[in-house]
Amino acid sequence: MRLYDSATRDTTDLVPVVPGQVSIYHCGLTVQGPPHLGHIRKEVVFDVLRRWLERAGYEVTIIANVTDVDDKIIAKGREQGRPWYAVAYENERALHAAYEVLGCTAPTYEPRATGHVPEMIEMMQTLIERGHAYAADDGSGDVYFDVRSWPAYGALSNQKVDEMQAAEDAPPEGKRDPRDFALWKGSKAGEPETASWPTPWGRGRPGWHLECSAMAAKYLGHEFDIHGGGLDLRFPHHENELAQSSAAGQAFARRWMHNAMLNLGGAKMSKSVGNTLSVSEVVKRFPAIAVRYYLLAAHYRSVIEYSEEALAETAVAVERITGFVTRAAELVGPGEPGEVPAEFAAAMDDDLAVPAALAILNGSVTRGNGQLATGGPELAATLAEVRGMLDVLGVDPLSPVWVARGGASGADAALDSLIGDLLDQRATARADKDFAAADRVRDQLTAAGIEIEDTPHGPRWTVKGQ
Repeated sequence: MRLYDSATRDTTDLVPVVPGQVSIYHCGLTVQGPPHLGHIRKEVVFDVLRRWLERAGYEVTIIANVTDVDDKIIAKGREQGRPWYAVAYENERALHAAYEVLGCTAPTYEPRATGHVPEMIEMMQTLIERGHAYAADDGSGDVYFDVRSWPAYGALSNQKVDEMQAAEDAPPEGKRDPRDFALWKGSKAGEPETASWPTPWGRGRPGWHLECSAMAAKYLGHEFDIHGGGLDLRFPHHENELAQSSAAGQAFARRWMHNAMLNLGGAKMSKSVGNTLSVSEVVKRFPAIAVRYYLLAAHYRSVIEYSEEALAETAVAVERITGFVTRAAELVGPGEPGEVPAEFAAAMDDDLAVPAALAILNGSVTRGNGQLATGGPELAATLAEVRGMLDVLGVDPLSPVWVARGGASGADAALDSLIGDLLDQRATARADKDFAAADRVRDQLTAAGIEIEDTPHGPRWTVKGQ
């Protein structure tokens, strides 16, 4: 398998630190609000990566952190008149709901920043002892990383220190250089005491970057295979992680993977800009399985420009695939997901080239639709092949994940009951050879936009265009 490395800007063979095992850390959500579709694109990308690696026989460990204390979370709590931790927990639960509704496997472990302060203090002490960090001498309790002490700073984002703007994470008064970034933020007047912890330099809370380095080291060791996240995190977040971990004597990540953005209105989807679409709202308008397919269909390093029209077209494409799988399973049984074609595997091995893999998938579906009339072993083999590819992508409609989570809404259930009654009337009329009455029922359903297909296992209905 070959993957693009954002650090070297080259696509190279994946050679794990431990043969047969792949360790991955990707940056989770800062839970000041519920997740939007841009956040969840990253979850879907790394879920597909995990599925493909596991299909290849690797044992995969994925750590995805939760930043559950932060300036924005504290501000939200103040605005809402609630404890900051209640805001964080509510949005963490919304994140988990988004994982679930889009069929993402939960991370191996999901550590919270607030649970790893001792590891952060230890790392700061190491950096200070090595001459790469310092406590501010203004009594603020802040601790900063000295970027000029680390000559490689800027390598990940291909920047030079002198050309960088000042870090905006803290006032410049206590910094030796305006580009130095905060490892630790001292408590300020008016902030809740529950949002601070004691350190040798005073009470305070973690800087955004320090927590990820501390948690990656704790759960994956000082060297691991892949560090991932959205491209917007490459600088300053990932640049700072790399600097502080390397300066502390760690090898850190062998490879950096960054997915491109999901844009809305030509700009990156972002809470700060106000152009977001929450996952919970989008799945009310489109099937969740289609939303997942939409997020994975473009190459992970390509920008997606969100549009309702594109998502509606995706829903139609997914319905075509689901229709084949359902009809084939009725004829030959569902079976199990099978081996994927060599061309599909080659595409996935080529830096997760999902668009090329989908071309193979849709070719198999076309072939399978042509086999529906005859059924038999050929159809069963095609169904297994298609389900194997869908399983890798996490969009197999016969998977327990989607069967369990794809229950009908109240309106869908009512519609199914009404149409079922009409189809029963039609079946009775046909049994009585009252074909005129049977045709009237069919015409009534057709006029309402319902298409009827008679199969060896009974009539099936679909809504036109879906």
